[in-house]
Amino acid sequence: MSVSEEPVLGKPDYLFDREAEWAGLASFVNDNQPGAMLGVVSGRRRQGKSYLLQALAAATGGIYFPALEVTETVALRQFADELIRFTGAPVRPFRDWLDAIPALFRAVNDRPVPVVIDEFPFLVKASPELPSIIQRELGPGGSGTASQARLLLCGSAMSIMGGLLSGGAPLRGRAGLELIIQPFAYRDAARFWGVTDPRLAVLLHAIVGGTPAYRRELARDDAPAGRDDFDDWVIRTVLNPQTPLFREARYLLAEETDIRDPSLYHSVLAAVAEGNASPGGIASYIGRKSNEVAHPLRVLEDCRLLLREPDLFRPGKPQYRISEPLVTFYQAVMSREWARLEFGDAPAVWRGARGRFLSQVVGPHFESLCRDYAIAAEPEVFGGLPGQVGAGVVPDPANRTQIQIDVAVLAPAEHGRPRAVMSVGEAKWDEIMGAGHLARLKRARDLLAVKGYDTSRTILACYSGNGFTDDLKTAAAADAGIRLIGLGQLYASP
Repeated sequence: MSVSEEPVLGKPDYLFDREAEWAGLASFVNDNQPGAMLGVVSGRRRQGKSYLLQALAAATGGIYFPALEVTETVALRQFADELIRFTGAPVRPFRDWLDAIPALFRAVNDRPVPVVIDEFPFLVKASPELPSIIQRELGPGGSGTASQARLLLCGSAMSIMGGLLSGGAPLRGRAGLELIIQPFAYRDAARFWGVTDPRLAVLLHAIVGGTPAYRRELARDDAPAGRDDFDDWVIRTVLNPQTPLFREARYLLAEETDIRDPSLYHSVLAAVAEGNASPGGIASYIGRKSNEVAHPLRVLEDCRLLLREPDLFRPGKPQYRISEPLVTFYQAVMSREWARLEFGDAPAVWRGARGRFLSQVVGPHFESLCRDYAIAAEPEVFGGLPGQVGAGVVPDPANRTQIQIDVAVLAPAEHGRPRAVMSVGEAKWDEIMGAGHLARLKRARDLLAVKGYDTSRTILACYSGNGFTDDLKTAAAADAGIRLIGLGQLYASP
């Protein structure tokens, strides 16, 4: 029977969303190819990887082994206990992983079975040779050739997990599945938190993003009851030293093994949170030379705490953005008032920081949500499917200024033809947008045409969290090349 003919492995009702991830795992487990297979599942902490893989193991009668930060001897003893539970037969003590991995593959030989090793980086830390051992046993003549194990290695330490299949790593080319568990998309996150007010959804997402555990475990299912409850919710959860959410942003950095000087990395993140997006700006903010921040920037990228995004109109000028909203909130609001927050002075701290939260956290976050909207927009919104979405700067030499494009949508590149600009957009969270914003976008479109871009069908898009003037609405009604995108459109089901 081929993979496509396998019975569908139904996703348990208690799993929210994750349809695509479950389908990928089910296809991997149901694959009837002979021999053991390898999959790698990674993602930042708190995204529900373990929850998902535990559900998979339970639904299929598979093995779920949660590794602990212990010595190799203890880990091998615990692994043997898990094989005993699975087989129901005695298992002799393992001398090392050269002994344990073949025993695992021999134990799974009658049907495809998922074998989940969670927190795999803990085992690698104690036994660096383990990936090479797995590689050998999966190869020709290894014990995996006669096995039906569907081995899934899972972990949150992104610097380690990201390296398992890269470059000259032993497991490169061996994996049949590479699954990164991402946070929920912004619309799904609103549904997960039970929020139907789009304005409240943006405020909430600017702090907790789409990380599921922030609601279930760290906030104990305490969600804002409404927009009027948002400030009180921030004070009683995020800024409350008695809740786990209070220190979570610090732990996200502390868990990464490649970080030796936390103060330097916190300083880099603080620089980005303050709006310093270029390598030079970051270096200047923290008082270092540009070449001295190259390594921490690369490590933070590997850890998936920073995203390096190109300027779509100025090649070679990348911009950095913090990928985890809670880290941005911590750097912009919490870090400078940490002593007062630990003392329990959250109400006063929040009163003083709320303006900074709206400008430094919510404003840039709203821009990123607008780009997410553009990526997933239906073809009729911009006249086709985008090839690339991002931000960019358009130089305006005549006026000796620059025009910031918050949402740039480019068509797929076509050899021998000018790159088509499908849309240029400006995003304002707490500002009513009017004719001035539209004029700036028209100017940017004209300047891009001079630079050789195809702007014949460019849509001018205004994204606002606070509405539009009547003049702008009238202009949009009369011109099909103008789009006004408010919170209703942003959160409407695609």
